[in-house]
Amino acid sequence: MELYNVKGKQKTANILLGCLVLFLLSVLCPSEKLCTVSPDPVSIKENSTVDVLVARITCSDDVQLTVTENPAEAFYLRGTDLIAKRGLDFESLPRVDDALWVRVRCNRTGSRSVNVSVEVFIENVNDNPPNFAQSHYVLQVNELTPVNTSVGRIEATDIDSEPLYYRLESATNRYLRLENANTPNILVQNIIDYDSVQKISLVLHVQDTYNVSESGEPSFTAVVTITVNVKDIDNRPPWFQPCVRTNLGIAKLCVSSGYRAKVNLTEKEDGALSLEPGPLYAKDGDRNRSEMINYRIIRGNEGSIFQIDEETGNISMAKAADIAGPITLTVLASQVTNRDQFAVTQVTIEVLRKSRNPPRFEKERYEGYIYSNSVPETMILRDRTSNRPFRVRARDEDFATGVNPDMRYEVQYSSYVNVTNEGFVLLKRIVKTESFALQIRAMDLSTGEFGTAALSVLVIPAVAVPLPSGAGYRAGDMALLGLIMAAILVLCFIVIGFLISRLKKGGANLDKITECLAPCLKMTRPQGRPKDTLQYTNDGYQGTEGDALRCRPRRPEPVDKRGRGATVPGDRGRAIPLERRRSDRHCGFCGLYANHNAKPGPACSPAMGGGRGEGGDKDGVRSILAKGGRKEGGKSVWFKENEDASGIEVEIIPDTLGQEEETEEEVLDMEEVEEGDRSMSSQTEIDGGHGDQESRGESDSAAKEEKEKEG
Repeated sequence: MELYNVKGKQKTANILLGCLVLFLLSVLCPSEKLCTVSPDPVSIKENSTVDVLVARITCSDDVQLTVTENPAEAFYLRGTDLIAKRGLDFESLPRVDDALWVRVRCNRTGSRSVNVSVEVFIENVNDNPPNFAQSHYVLQVNELTPVNTSVGRIEATDIDSEPLYYRLESATNRYLRLENANTPNILVQNIIDYDSVQKISLVLHVQDTYNVSESGEPSFTAVVTITVNVKDIDNRPPWFQPCVRTNLGIAKLCVSSGYRAKVNLTEKEDGALSLEPGPLYAKDGDRNRSEMINYRIIRGNEGSIFQIDEETGNISMAKAADIAGPITLTVLASQVTNRDQFAVTQVTIEVLRKSRNPPRFEKERYEGYIYSNSVPETMILRDRTSNRPFRVRARDEDFATGVNPDMRYEVQYSSYVNVTNEGFVLLKRIVKTESFALQIRAMDLSTGEFGTAALSVLVIPAVAVPLPSGAGYRAGDMALLGLIMAAILVLCFIVIGFLISRLKKGGANLDKITECLAPCLKMTRPQGRPKDTLQYTNDGYQGTEGDALRCRPRRPEPVDKRGRGATVPGDRGRAIPLERRRSDRHCGFCGLYANHNAKPGPACSPAMGGGRGEGGDKDGVRSILAKGGRKEGGKSVWFKENEDASGIEVEIIPDTLGQEEETEEEVLDMEEVEEGDRSMSSQTEIDGGHGDQESRGESDSAAKEEKEKEG
């Protein structure tokens, strides 16, 4: 019960408190409703040309309105309307979170004042151009700077806080570029070489809109000029002068051919040596740098004959050279501040024996001749009547023979001719004048001394058209020659075929013809067949009826060991027995007897004694040509009589064709042959003229016997 009473009392108290609150609210509510304004923010554009209504305050007529907070005095009240003044600039107004707050107080007599606030947003309009801090910028970049290296950043500002777009312009720029359109960072695009470019001029454009034509918005731009100076760095060594420049990729080189000088043997020259092509000199390879250079001889100065000035590079002699020949010095040129930058060259000094006589021509003036129709490369002639070439010679008395191997000839003051090293003068081009003159100089290349002579060339009328040197047969001539040779070859084949056909029609055996012609054609007989003997026949000899040949087989007589020579000088043919000769067949093609089948026959008739007669017999040898009746071109046949029942021996001179090895049956004992020779010689001295008669008788009988067998 008591709990219930407590709860009832609390409920009553709550009700009373709620009533009190409702009373207070009823009292206060009329004061809040003195003036009201829309709680939504208001947006207006900057730079408006007229006053703009910002907000309308709702209040009774007895309520007085006052602007208590007016940013930059940009607003005012017109009755119950809050008005923004014209030409508001977004960039000059103080903003809190990009908004302007305007506060208005509402007052009424007997009531508490009430404040209302209006939130105003000023829209920013692109009404300001971008701006660079400077109108001209100067940048520095080293040559050979790596690609994509930043040279500098040049950025513009825009109070409208719009994004900016950049563009780099240069008519000749291929070395620099922008990183991108919104980042004005200038980068190296290609390697810059100071020798190629020393200054780069650029124009940088900036714009606050990307594409004016598409957006339709107002656009503002700004321009600034940029000068980029290229700095020459120390990247090249010294270059000896003169030199030939060449490129090796991005590197540049300057190659020197070296220097040359001449000094006399055992003579010391005073002062600096005169070098060719000029004094020894090196300069810094970097175009805009002039580093100090020192010189030094590092090789070749054995004996310390030469010395060099470290600052000027002049070479002089410390003492005389005692050995003739070339001396090659290697000279080093290096920078004083950077010894890593250096170069080397060679100086070749010829040590010569002193020349006492310059070259001298045989004459001071020469005359030459040339035909009017001569072509280039034609030699100048020595005189009018012959075609002997004109030649000049110069002597150098410093040489024992007068010939200096280092002497060279050259032509001066004329473009018509050239002169060879041998002194012959050749025409260079067609001559259109009646004569021309020139000077020939003979120079000693080792000493530089020279001698001169004058040459007058007279153009004479042409007698024939000389062929230019090197002229040969034309292609048409060679083709015609080939046709002629082919025709001759075909004709030869036709003749050979005709002869072969005639031989076949005549029934001739090809083997017999081959054996007959083998001595003439030097053919070898097939293996396995017996060897046949060949006998030379003197077709040019016309013998008498009483002359007959008697023979017996024997080999040529050897030389007597006691010094007695052979019966007949020179090579001799093989003696063939008469019986075998009679069975031979005569070949009508070559005039030879070919013994194809050797058959035995009767023995030869005994020889008759003979002596030395008028026929010029010597040691029992007698020529059958002494009888007369020999034809022109006939062969010589020699007899030799032997009393040792050998008859007459026949020997033919020369007998180099068709000789073969004899069989063992035909080889006679050499002692028997020598004994028969001595018997024949003694018998010849005894019988005298009686031997001639018996010889003729034996010849007659042998001839008759041969005719009977042939019949």
